[in-house]
Amino acid sequence: MDNMLEMYLYETNTLLEELDALLIEAEKNKDFTTNDVNEIFRSMHTIKGSSAMMEFSSLMEIAHHIEDLFFYIRENGLDSMDESHKNDLFSLMFQSTDALRSEVEKIENDEPLSTNIDPIIANINSFLEKISGSGNNSSDESQESEEKSESTSDAGPSSEQKIALLNQELAGAPQSDLPYFIRIFFEQGCGMEHLRAFMTITALKDVELDFKYYPEDVETNSDTIETIIENGFYIALSSQQDVERALNVIKEQNSIETYEVMENALLKQEKAEPKAQEAAASHHEEAPESSAAVSASSAQASQTQAAAQTPQTQKSTPAAPVKQSLISVNLSKLDSLVAIVGEIIIAESMVTSSPDLEGLKLDNFMKSARQLRKLNDELQDIAMSLRMVPVSGTFQKMNRIVRDMKKKLNKDVRLTIVGEHTEVDKTIVDSIGDPLMHIVRNSMDHGIEENVQDRIDAGKDPQGEIILSAAHTGSEVIITVSDDGQGMDTEKILAKAERNGILTKPAYEYSQKEILSLLMLPGFSTNEEVTEFSGRGVGMDVVKKNVESVGGTISLSSELGKGSCTTLKIPLTMAIADGMEVSVGKSMFTIPIANIRQSFKTQKGDVILDANGNEIIKCLDDFYPIIRVHDLYNIETDITTIEDGILIWVEDADKSYCLFVDDLLGEQQVVVKPLPSFLSNYNIKNSGISGCTILGNGNISLILDIKTLYAAFYNQY
Repeated sequence: MDNMLEMYLYETNTLLEELDALLIEAEKNKDFTTNDVNEIFRSMHTIKGSSAMMEFSSLMEIAHHIEDLFFYIRENGLDSMDESHKNDLFSLMFQSTDALRSEVEKIENDEPLSTNIDPIIANINSFLEKISGSGNNSSDESQESEEKSESTSDAGPSSEQKIALLNQELAGAPQSDLPYFIRIFFEQGCGMEHLRAFMTITALKDVELDFKYYPEDVETNSDTIETIIENGFYIALSSQQDVERALNVIKEQNSIETYEVMENALLKQEKAEPKAQEAAASHHEEAPESSAAVSASSAQASQTQAAAQTPQTQKSTPAAPVKQSLISVNLSKLDSLVAIVGEIIIAESMVTSSPDLEGLKLDNFMKSARQLRKLNDELQDIAMSLRMVPVSGTFQKMNRIVRDMKKKLNKDVRLTIVGEHTEVDKTIVDSIGDPLMHIVRNSMDHGIEENVQDRIDAGKDPQGEIILSAAHTGSEVIITVSDDGQGMDTEKILAKAERNGILTKPAYEYSQKEILSLLMLPGFSTNEEVTEFSGRGVGMDVVKKNVESVGGTISLSSELGKGSCTTLKIPLTMAIADGMEVSVGKSMFTIPIANIRQSFKTQKGDVILDANGNEIIKCLDDFYPIIRVHDLYNIETDITTIEDGILIWVEDADKSYCLFVDDLLGEQQVVVKPLPSFLSNYNIKNSGISGCTILGNGNISLILDIKTLYAAFYNQY
């Protein structure tokens, strides 16, 4: 049941996310397309069937009524609704998908499902009645129409059919009034055969094929699993053309091991007469080879069928079903894989840097070590890429937030998404959902002006804009949420903080950046009134806490009258990177190779002092500051003169400077591990340390963050 539930939740959540994106796009266009209607109908049909099998009645009922509604719309065309009906339909669908998502969340949290869904059902039925004039009749018609395509003949065999019926049962085939069967066997041990059979039914309905299926109750009866495993799952069809169309669909389905085409022995027995053999021969000449039995195991099934049915000389042409090359993997398994790859990298380093090898000339060993390093690099790239997913899923959810708040706040705002295809670690995608939601809500509620005239007077576009962007650098993901609203009033923020008694120094000493940081203190809010969206003092402090829980940082910037920007910098929770090991005294540090431009020795005469007394040096016709690592971190070392040490020219974004260290130990591939969370209390991230790594000899090396190290040296934090 755990595997079934996991598959159900994954499929249902995916369908609901796709449905949300479809509805938002359709609402922007102010109309549904025929494809939209068909897609919604198919999605609800799938949710209805899978929910019924899992016995989640509330989900099944809601999806079933939406399916009925869209069946009517599909049959009568979109032209049957006027503009007001379409607007009401958008609201109804968002309300319905919210109800479905709420029920799914209860399942995920192991909470009981709602027992009273009458209000939402009544709304759906009322709307159906409004557009059709008779909601109940229309619902019944759609139900009957669907049942017509799924129903099977209930008529029992006549006395003349007994012999043929016996043969039919021996062959394992059901009774049907259609002349052809396709018998399907699913892969051994795949599980949930009844669910897989129902998915096949849904796929066949998508191509509007007229067919029947057996067992008839796979949608609601899990006991049919044993029947399907033993006898197969049967699709009954009326013509060779339908058989060909069905086979094209079946070939695309997952988990199907074999399938074969059979003739209905019961109908052939009913038509038994002197011309039976001639008719059979004629049929054989018309039947295409492509409808023959498929795969090696179907040959034995065909022999069984031939013993019970009228002999045929039809030949089979094996052709394996086309299967999708995608599988879903539990995230914990990927975590374990990445952890093991990291340990392999460390183990390789321990072997190649073993002190036992010092002074030895081992050409074959070094050749093998280089090959091992190459293979480990490839393994690392593959392992890390498995966890990378685009942020588009999380970003698209923000469309719904903006849409709902536009309606409730009566603000005309558009959401612009940049870099939605940026791929980041799966754990990061999961962690940024709630923080982004808070920030976007703040931009809508606080940022965008309430009065359109205020925007026009300020020379702005009457329609507000929120820009959500993502970019991936070597060691972190940078996500920004900016708006072109009214900005933040730092004087108002400072006055509120002073009234609340949370200032730690005189108000006049606070810089703009420090004032904006006050917004992220617990319980701080500039909203005087408590609304549905803000003013409760919870929001930015929650965002800050969530971002810091994954080792990230958050910063605010704003210009009064121009807008605001919130920047999230979230480092990868684990990465494997190339680094340069350096020594300072008895300490070792790792500098990412991506940040190093050059390393060189220099003379004391090449170093000059700037106006503030700081050391600078000329590199490629430009001057760069020198940061002595031993001075920054108060490390005792004998190498203090510029001639004895090494200068490393580093850069990150707009920061470029030289680091003074004792010595270079060499390039090494390192496993980046995040710092313990309790170190956040000591502000260590703002001291130029981004993480740590374990070296081949077992020592720990701190990884330098080139950007924050510069700021730390000049006391900008």
